[in-house]
Amino acid sequence: MDALPSFYDDLDGFRAEGWRRLADGVGHRHSPFHTPSLATVDAAGRPRLRTVVLRAAEAGAGALRFHCDQRSDKAREIAENGLAALHVYDGRAKLQLRVEGRARLHHDDALADAAWAAALTMSRVCYGVEPAPGTALARGDAYAMPDEDPDARLGRENFCAVVFTAERLDLLYLDRRGHRRAVFSREGEGWMGTWVAP
Repeated sequence: MDALPSFYDDLDGFRAEGWRRLADGVGHRHSPFHTPSLATVDAAGRPRLRTVVLRAAEAGAGALRFHCDQRSDKAREIAENGLAALHVYDGRAKLQLRVEGRARLHHDDALADAAWAAALTMSRVCYGVEPAPGTALARGDAYAMPDEDPDARLGRENFCAVVFTAERLDLLYLDRRGHRRAVFSREGEGWMGTWVAP
């Protein structure tokens, strides 16, 4: 039988493990934490869900960053109310993480410029696609992508960095010897947590 993880009965350790996994997901594209699901709310109050690529995780600031096209529904929904949630499940680790908070678009500022500069050319190309994301097409291939020119800024006008500030974490670890679940709320610069029934 596998040993229980060090965070199994350690509330602070459990929260630290969630942030460690998020930080690890930034740099490891095969990690489930690299591509969490993002939920937003549309103008009619309906939930919308999609996958994003995690680009930064800062436990101290309680902040995560991903990117989007400012022409997308995702960007409109974030701009309208900012309410958002992220979800990740790692089946191998038997760990689920849900994060609730507020998202903010960065388009014409230093943060967006730095994120654009750090993005791979193949990622930048996505922001130059015409027509805009979600536009109805006559055929599946009736859109155009720009060339992968590393010096091109084509698409920069559509690029947004999104900073998601966590307000609530809900972690669940599954084990046949007993599951562990904890909920944490941001209070000022720190977190208050409690174990809850799984």
